[in-house]
Amino acid sequence: MPKQVLLAPPEHIMVRCDNLVKIYKKKGVEVMALQGLDLTVNRGEVMGIIGSSGSGKSTLLNLLGGLDKPSAGALFIDGHDMLKFGEAELTEYKRSTVGFVWQNSARNLIPYLTALQNVEMPLLLSGFKNRRRRAEELLELVELTHRKDAYPGQLSGGEQQRVAIAIALSGNPKLLLADEPTGSVDSKTAKNVLEAFRTLNKKTGVTIIIVTHDINLSKEIDRVVAIRDGKTSSEFIRKNIDVVSLEELAGKTGGLTSPQQTETHHEELVVLDRAGRLQIPKEYLTALGIKGGDKVKVELENEKIVILPKQENKL
Repeated sequence: MPKQVLLAPPEHIMVRCDNLVKIYKKKGVEVMALQGLDLTVNRGEVMGIIGSSGSGKSTLLNLLGGLDKPSAGALFIDGHDMLKFGEAELTEYKRSTVGFVWQNSARNLIPYLTALQNVEMPLLLSGFKNRRRRAEELLELVELTHRKDAYPGQLSGGEQQRVAIAIALSGNPKLLLADEPTGSVDSKTAKNVLEAFRTLNKKTGVTIIIVTHDINLSKEIDRVVAIRDGKTSSEFIRKNIDVVSLEELAGKTGGLTSPQQTETHHEELVVLDRAGRLQIPKEYLTALGIKGGDKVKVELENEKIVILPKQENKL
């Protein structure tokens, strides 16, 4: 059987994972962290990835960041086949294509350097000319110029993360990866940090992938992919719905009119993989009294696929 030739994705696709597999060996036992994951991220998109501990989201982040290599499948980033990268190519990729923002500010910032000096450091290490001007431009981009002389200990959690974002942008990356960037701040600050990512995306067009376990926080992002058991299980797409207000209804009957209101909600879509498999949300199965391993009936009814718990024959 001839070997399948994998073609690079179209230009508008920044990340494409096809049947991605990652196997770790722990004490002689093989553990599958990713089990045939499929994922596509458009260039210039802000996307969230959610999943519980052990779901595979951190493993995926390491693969996207070039910190680890897949065991099987295909991974294309910025048109490049990551499975073909050697050590030299991976080093260049991490230097010029991808940027990282970590949850722990101590991992992002050097405590005895000011915000400006922290941003200057990677520019210094890379031999960047006019690094002071570039560092000031990056702090302006994250709206933190007024705090450039402050040390990390003098900055709030949100300000520390903004400095970390500026540092991650020092290499002018095409892909920015954020690992639980709001995990150590309160909910109000978390929304401010997310707003900083959105603003940054609009200003620069950088593709941003945010990994979080907080499903409430993910509601602030237009597209969120849920990972369960090492596979893409569902997507949440943010939609705006026009809502007619009571004042507007009054206007239609002769009263004063008012602008139409807009509400936002997320629509959940279950992902069907290439083998025809899907992961049904747990709450649906619980409502039907179905447990993992149970047999169910699947029927085609009026152009719908209906899943029913199997009714045991009763004597």
